[in-house]
Amino acid sequence: MPGENTTTQHTLVLGGTRSGKSAYAEHLLPAEQPVRYLATARTDPTDAEWSARIDAHRARRPPRWRTLEAEEPAAVLLALDEQPILLDDLATWLTGEMDDAHAWDGGGAELARLAGRTDELVDAVRRCGCRLVLVSAEVGLGVVPATRSGRLFRDELGALNTRLARVCDEVLLLVAGIPLRLR
Repeated sequence: MPGENTTTQHTLVLGGTRSGKSAYAEHLLPAEQPVRYLATARTDPTDAEWSARIDAHRARRPPRWRTLEAEEPAAVLLALDEQPILLDDLATWLTGEMDDAHAWDGGGAELARLAGRTDELVDAVRRCGCRLVLVSAEVGLGVVPATRSGRLFRDELGALNTRLARVCDEVLLLVAGIPLRLR
């Protein structure tokens, strides 16, 4: 079921590693107009490779786009209501949330905290009044991870993607750089 906003379009762009999902999502929004780019990647000054990935994403963005580092994307989505928004990437956001909740090896209380945070995000997407493009990894097409934490992440991200797909008007899957329209 699409989101409750009938005047805006919410798009979920899914894809695997290096599938081209972020670049494709960026092209769904006008380069010549202001866009709010909500970046969820947490920087780590000790990880040069991660920093290079973040820098490559930044360099690709049009000059009129404003980047907001968004550890609290739900609050930002509800506060912005005019310019289009691109939120990249939900897998990275979920990783940070799992770290914060100590959910990797935790049980009920940690997973309940994580569930509350994902509930907030899904509700904010549903209520967001602007053009919104979300980017997330699709991790459910590969082998079952060998570790509990890997399986937990795959399951939590799969559940989040499913919930977001229900409240988005359009869902795309990128495979080898080619977009497939799921809805």
